[in-house]
Amino acid sequence: MADASAARNKAVFEFKSATLPLVAVILKTANLDVLADALDAQLADSPDFFEQEPVVIDLSLLQAEGEAADIDFTALRALLARHQTQPIAVRGGSDAQNAAARDAGLSIAAMPVAPTPTPRAPAPAPVSEAPQIVREVPVPAAGTLVIDKPLRSGQQVYARGGDVIVMAVVSFGAEVIADGNIHVYAPLRGKAIAGARGNTEARIFTTCMEAQLVAIAGIYRTSEVALPADIAGKAVQIHLDDKKLLMEPIV
Repeated sequence: MADASAARNKAVFEFKSATLPLVAVILKTANLDVLADALDAQLADSPDFFEQEPVVIDLSLLQAEGEAADIDFTALRALLARHQTQPIAVRGGSDAQNAAARDAGLSIAAMPVAPTPTPRAPAPAPVSEAPQIVREVPVPAAGTLVIDKPLRSGQQVYARGGDVIVMAVVSFGAEVIADGNIHVYAPLRGKAIAGARGNTEARIFTTCMEAQLVAIAGIYRTSEVALPADIAGKAVQIHLDDKKLLMEPIV
């Protein structure tokens, strides 16, 4: 009896809060046929990119555009699972969509506070129906996030609270955001936004400067301004001098 009582009193589990890296798929259409075509086209060259990572389905853009359509979440889960993801939750949906998501076995996640890395950003490009695939990865203080796979158009990585190192190409239309520094040891063709929460000491480094946009603490430069010959396609570091964005070759 004493042994049984001791076993009952001994804690065999405990609950702790956990901060996990998640992929958010931000839907821009409720039409699953259109979505399937867009996913197939975007991920055709990297079918194992996600490797069974957990996914949050973000419906906030649909709500912003007044599209409160019914969604077959069972079919949506199967569609995303086909691309090696594990849908676990929904966020930003209407009450009816949240109820349908629960019926399909999904949890309801709270909306995060959105980062505002480029308060003076240029006019946005026309919105397509392709989903935006976002990796929201909190980084420990003074920590570093390492990405060793290519970032393709529509994909975004945001390293909250630290630096990010990208070991592969950042394609046109992809975004790398960090509260600290950004290192890209490959062609940087998309957007790189360092010091996203106002860190004016942050820097951007790349071995091949071809960026669509670079920004530090809200000060940005786009590809509409041609790069000097000693910068274009070369190894470069980018930093702020007062409120001026400076680009310098790395020799």
